[in-house]
Amino acid sequence: MKILITGANGQLGTELRHLLDERELAYTGTDAQDLDITDEAAVNEYFTRNQPKIVFHCAAYTAVDAAEEEPGKSIDYKVNVIGTQNIARAAESVGATLFYVSTDYVFDGTNDQMYTEETVPGPKNEYGRTKLAGEQAVASIMSKYYIIRTSWVFGKYGKNFVYTMLKLAETHDKLTVVDDQQGRPTWTRTLAEFMLYALDHQVPYGLYQLSNDNYCTWYEFAKEILKNQSVEVTPVSSEQFPQKAYRPRHSIMDLSKTKATGFEIPTWQEALAKFMKQID
Repeated sequence: MKILITGANGQLGTELRHLLDERELAYTGTDAQDLDITDEAAVNEYFTRNQPKIVFHCAAYTAVDAAEEEPGKSIDYKVNVIGTQNIARAAESVGATLFYVSTDYVFDGTNDQMYTEETVPGPKNEYGRTKLAGEQAVASIMSKYYIIRTSWVFGKYGKNFVYTMLKLAETHDKLTVVDDQQGRPTWTRTLAEFMLYALDHQVPYGLYQLSNDNYCTWYEFAKEILKNQSVEVTPVSSEQFPQKAYRPRHSIMDLSKTKATGFEIPTWQEALAKFMKQID
């Protein structure tokens, strides 16, 4: 079973590599320097030569605000749409199974209820639009695929909200964090484990949503991160932190379909506690 990880040096790709190492499973990892996924000829040549059978497509452009600069023309579109189309076509040509990681930003954030896999998407920022286009490419091209929507990702191997809060606490006595955006934090370890679980247990192909269980605001998340730090955290509205890209105010995704596979999802509090022990 030949395994390929695109974006292997990113936050999720690195987590996945470590998990595969623990399980003594061989894989090949590529990043932009090794394989330009926006180059169709290069992707086709790579897949023809290496014949991967499992593809964890972790490569993505995730700079949400920068993606607003040139909608449809930016590197965001080239990587998340064109790159994903190239990977999907090449994977299908060699009969591979493809994992594609998507986002809660495919939703508009105005729903009062949890978003299910059947909820009609309505992204309101460019990043969400390109990730949705990537989903549509995978679903239309691939025979064997998993699309996994996730949100508020944190982990050991990249920049994320947890590290930002801990760093700020080193130099500030008081911090303000928005309290009017709700969602589900996701530990990269939990996400990587579900991906392997889907393979091991022959979970039916299709669209799934995976984050850690329970939900919170960014303020509540920050409070939990910094509960052992001598810093005061104050809630504020999103208006006090204007950003180029729209952020969903309510992006709580329903996890029922994923839970029905038998995969046990830790709460975000449990996941955060284990992560904090890792980095102590």
